[in-house]
Amino acid sequence: MNKEDIVSNLQEKHSTLIGWLQNQEDHKWQEGPEGKWTSGQQALHLLQSIKPLNDALSMPKFLLKFKFGKANRALRDYDAIVKRYQERLVSAQGKTFKGSQNMKVPTLSEKEYILNILQVESKKLQYKTLKRWSDKQLDTYILPHPLMGKMPVREIIMWTAHHVAHHTQILQEKY
Repeated sequence: MNKEDIVSNLQEKHSTLIGWLQNQEDHKWQEGPEGKWTSGQQALHLLQSIKPLNDALSMPKFLLKFKFGKANRALRDYDAIVKRYQERLVSAQGKTFKGSQNMKVPTLSEKEYILNILQVESKKLQYKTLKRWSDKQLDTYILPHPLMGKMPVREIIMWTAHHVAHHTQILQEKY
């Protein structure tokens, strides 16, 4: 995917998610299916996922290279990233990365704030992808992912779009 396609995908996925959450009945923000996250926790999880990525993309690139290295394999396309993520989810057997374990249930009064911050973080990611990172840099620098391992920045941004779509689908089907 080129940068414009990635940004368009991010924008579409976040817009769909946020629109769905905004139109959901208020009581569902704090209620979910038995043993599952509430829709508020789903939104908070996605915020916890995108914020560190934006923070990393704001770091000096030489520091990322020093800390994580450089890509040493061919890039995967969007479908290959999705397939690998699904495989990893199955093998993880429902484990959640530490930042989203025992997550608090956001209050209804926090809903607007969380959705606004999620929108802001999405816009930041879109801007950084288009304006602050060259194609070569997106393909060269890598970042760690708690489930997928080290990934080139382009892949982790594509994964972020899929991650939002994955949680949106769960919300739409089960909530």
